[in-house]
Amino acid sequence: MNWKKVGIVVSHEYSIRVRKKSFILTTILTPLAMGLLICVPALIMLFTGKEEHKVKVLDASGIVAPYFENSENVTYVMGEEGETADGLMARFDELGYYAIVDISPLDEKGEVAVTSYSKEPLNMDLKNAISRTVNKAVEDRKLAQYDIRDLDSILADVKTDIKVNAMTLTEDGDAKEDSVEIYMVLSYVMSFLIYMFVFMFGTMVMRSVIDEKSSRVVEVIVSSVKSVELMMGKIIGVALVALTQFFIWIALTLVIVTAVNAAAGPKLMQSMGGMEQAVAIAGEDGNVGPGDMASILEAAGSDPEASGMVKILGQIGSLDWGYIIGCFLVYFLLGYLLYASMFAAIGAAVDNEADTSQLQLPVTIPLIIGLFIMLHTFEHPNSALSVWTSIIPWTSPMVMLARIPFGVVPSWQLILSIVLLLLTFLATAWLSAKIYKVGILTYGKKSTFNDLLKWMKLKD
Repeated sequence: MNWKKVGIVVSHEYSIRVRKKSFILTTILTPLAMGLLICVPALIMLFTGKEEHKVKVLDASGIVAPYFENSENVTYVMGEEGETADGLMARFDELGYYAIVDISPLDEKGEVAVTSYSKEPLNMDLKNAISRTVNKAVEDRKLAQYDIRDLDSILADVKTDIKVNAMTLTEDGDAKEDSVEIYMVLSYVMSFLIYMFVFMFGTMVMRSVIDEKSSRVVEVIVSSVKSVELMMGKIIGVALVALTQFFIWIALTLVIVTAVNAAAGPKLMQSMGGMEQAVAIAGEDGNVGPGDMASILEAAGSDPEASGMVKILGQIGSLDWGYIIGCFLVYFLLGYLLYASMFAAIGAAVDNEADTSQLQLPVTIPLIIGLFIMLHTFEHPNSALSVWTSIIPWTSPMVMLARIPFGVVPSWQLILSIVLLLLTFLATAWLSAKIYKVGILTYGKKSTFNDLLKWMKLKD
C-alpha cells in the first residue's frame, strides 16, 4: 500500500468536507446548543423574576384557613363572612386576585373539596402548595380525633429520612464517596454519542463511495490509486473530519460555559441561601479552583439544597476526565474504523443507496444490540453480560464506555478489549478491501451476500 497516495486521498476527503456549509453550521451550532443546555437552567433561575400573587381563600370548612402561610411570592387573603366564589368571580378583574380558592364544608368523612378559579392556568408550584396545606389541615384534624397525647412530638420523632452514603473502596484501600446517578448519566451520554457518531460517519463513507461509483468518477481515480488505498483514504479522511468537529465542539462548549460562569456565577451563588461564604471563596469572577471545593462544601452546609448542588459539582470535578476522554477517543476511533470499513464495502457493492438496506442489516444489528446492552450496563456494570460484551469488538465501543465511569474496569479487560477491537478492525479492513476492489467496478447487478463471500475468497 502506498501511504503517500493514501495521504492524498485523505487530504482530498478532509478538505472537501470541512469546506461544506453543512459542516461549518453543525460545527458552530452544536456547541452553542450544548452550551445553552448546560447554562440555560442556571440563567433561568438567575434572571427570571418571580411574580407576586394575591390569592383569595374562602374556607367553608373552618379548619384550613389557619394553615395558609404567606411566602415571598404568594399572599393569602382570607375570605370574609358572606363572600362567595360567584360574587368574587363577577368582580375578579377589579379585585386583582391571581386566583380564588374555594374550600367546601367538611363532609361525613371529615374531608373537603377544593376548587380554584383563575384567569390563567394555576401554576404548578402554587397548586402543589395549596394541596399540601389542605391535606395537612385535614390530616391534623383526623389525627386529633384519636386524642393521642403529644402526637406532634411522636410524629416528629418517628419521621425518618436516612440517606445511603455510597462509598467505593479504591485499590489503595481508601474509601471515596460516589454518585451512581452521575455515572449513569455520563455512561448514557458517552455510549449514545459513540453509537450516533459511528453510524453517522460510517454512512458518510458509504454515501461517498456510492456517489463516486454512480458518477463513474471512481473509474478515473482507480487508474492512479489502488482501490484499497482509496478506501483507506476515505475512511481516515472522514475520521479526521469527525475528530476536528469533536475538538472544536469541546473548545467552543468550554468557552461558552466559562463565559456564562464568569458573568453569572457570583449572582447565581448569591441566589442560594447560605452561600455567602461560598461566594467569597469563589471570588468575584465566580471561578472555583480544585482546592476551593472542600471549603465551599463546608460553607454551603447551612443550606441543604445548595450543599447538594455543590456536592454534585464536586463529584463531577473529582472524576478522572483525562482517562474518560482518552477512552472515549480510543473507542470512537477504533469503533468508527471497524464499522466504516464495513460501510465502505457495502457502498462499493451497490449502485445506489436504495440497494443498501439489506446489506446494512448485519452491520447495524451489532450497533443496536450494543446500545440495548448499554442500558443493562447502567445498573449492572460488572455482570457477565456487561463484561463480555465490553470485550467483544462489535459491541465494546458502546458497552465499555458505559462501564468506565463506574471505575469497575480492570486494566487487563480494558487492554484486551482495545487489542481485540484493533485486530478485528485490521481483519475487517482486509476483507472489506477485497470486496471494495471488485465491487467498485461492478455495475448493473444487485449484489447479494453470496457475491460478497465470493469476492472475499478471490486471491489478490
